Amino acid sequence: MTNPLTPSPAWKLLEEHFREMKNTSLRSLFSEDNNRGERFLIENLGILFDFSKHRISTKTLELLVQLAEERGLAEKTRAMFSGEKINITENRAVLHTALRAPKGLVIMVDGINVVPEIHEVLERMAGFANSIRSGAWKGFTGKPIRSVVNIGIGGSDLGPVMAYEALKFYSDRNITFRFVSNIDGNDFAEAVKNLDPEETLFIVASKTFTTLETMTNARTARQWLLDKLADDRAIARHFVALSTNEELVTRFGIDAGNMFGFWDWVGGRYSMTSAIGLSTMIAIGPDNYSDMLAGFHEMDEHFRTAPFDRNIPVIMALLGIWYIDFFGAQTQAVLPYENYLKRFPAYLQQLTMESAGKHVTLDGENTGYDTGAVYWGEPGTNGQHSFYQLIHQGTMLIPCDFIGFRRALHPLPLHQDYLIANMIAQGEALAFGKTAEEVRGEGVAENLVAHKVFEGNRPSSTFFMEKLTPANLGKLVAMYEHAVFTQSVVWGINAFDQMGVELGKVLAMKIIPELQEKGKLLEHDSSTNNLIGYYRG
Repeated sequence: MTNPLTPSPAWKLLEEHFREMKNTSLRSLFSEDNNRGERFLIENLGILFDFSKHRISTKTLELLVQLAEERGLAEKTRAMFSGEKINITENRAVLHTALRAPKGLVIMVDGINVVPEIHEVLERMAGFANSIRSGAWKGFTGKPIRSVVNIGIGGSDLGPVMAYEALKFYSDRNITFRFVSNIDGNDFAEAVKNLDPEETLFIVASKTFTTLETMTNARTARQWLLDKLADDRAIARHFVALSTNEELVTRFGIDAGNMFGFWDWVGGRYSMTSAIGLSTMIAIGPDNYSDMLAGFHEMDEHFRTAPFDRNIPVIMALLGIWYIDFFGAQTQAVLPYENYLKRFPAYLQQLTMESAGKHVTLDGENTGYDTGAVYWGEPGTNGQHSFYQLIHQGTMLIPCDFIGFRRALHPLPLHQDYLIANMIAQGEALAFGKTAEEVRGEGVAENLVAHKVFEGNRPSSTFFMEKLTPANLGKLVAMYEHAVFTQSVVWGINAFDQMGVELGKVLAMKIIPELQEKGKLLEHDSSTNNLIGYYRG
């Protein structure tokens, strides 16, 4: 049995402390401490993490750190990094951190050092990526590959899409990259539009090679290719698999030598540095990919070794718990002021919400407290012209993460100054707002004063880095990975299963034949029966 959370000493002290802090304003906190901006700041790993604009005091941070200590975060972290089977519902180790471990490290799983196996796959991936990038790999008719289509879903899609978009600046523009995930046929049709089958490579990403959406799209891709090339032997030159099921892979027509495997201790949403990253490696090249892995590893080591009160992911996680469980916040905005990171919030949605969206503890008991937040966001400054109104003047408390870079990848005159000025200004505006007196001082008519008041006291973090590089992307992703793990430890939940996605899939398999056979007896509820009947026509 794990220790219950809410009776713990630190939790009780936090409840008392919250009563002191809930009406404290950021204006007063800053006015009482001229050095607050420096004291609540960490600069490490090339990241400036400013968390001074949060509704916390030194005592808040001390109590949150005490909570992490009481919940056994240090021991749970050691267990994860050492390969213990901390995913207890599936009896698996959780070792995405091993995927970016340098050669020479020893990480044992079931008596086997997995690091050499990982680097063997990485070397095979690098050889294949280089053969595509150089044109040495030829399609069935002797043409080089000019288009790569990644077919996957969930972590087999969101990671590759996000990484490709984030690192497009570094990608080989002679190759077109597209991604298919949705079982909606429109997704596939648009992905292959204007592509030449003779120059197209499909990467099929499915650990079991049975995932409904992925394999439906893969079979459609197979037929699309054969409609042009009309020879089953072409499959082996135009398809590779990211899978562990060699039997089904070869039955599909893919050469087993072009199957890149991974392990059951790699969770889908933590898999972008496994073989699932093959499309990323082809796009940016093995050297840049290695830099990305190095960035991941730097953050892994920081999380593993830094004291909790100077540990970036730990503080991120504890601030989230402070707002979710004490202030009642239900969402978290992630606002990258870098257009290349436009898919980063969507990637974080799976990482955080599949991991923390649990209502029972590791012991199978109802938590009795909130876990997880709805993650969402868009790049600045686009978001400022859509949903920032709600963050500034709405009735909900929405903590925000601002992510920015000092140097632009495309240094067009004035653009970066304007972009970063907006990011910094938004954090200032959220924190301090504008009082009625300040509005009146601007000469605003009295009937409009209330409409122009900004309450402020809206919390935010700012993450500043030099520029968006493969290594810095790795640091950012690992930072959020470890933050959600920290929260799961405090909440006593399993961050590494996703049983909530299963029921809908099971029911869908029953409904599929009912949609296809009009005479089939329906035995659902009246609403479901009516919907099936409408589709049947």
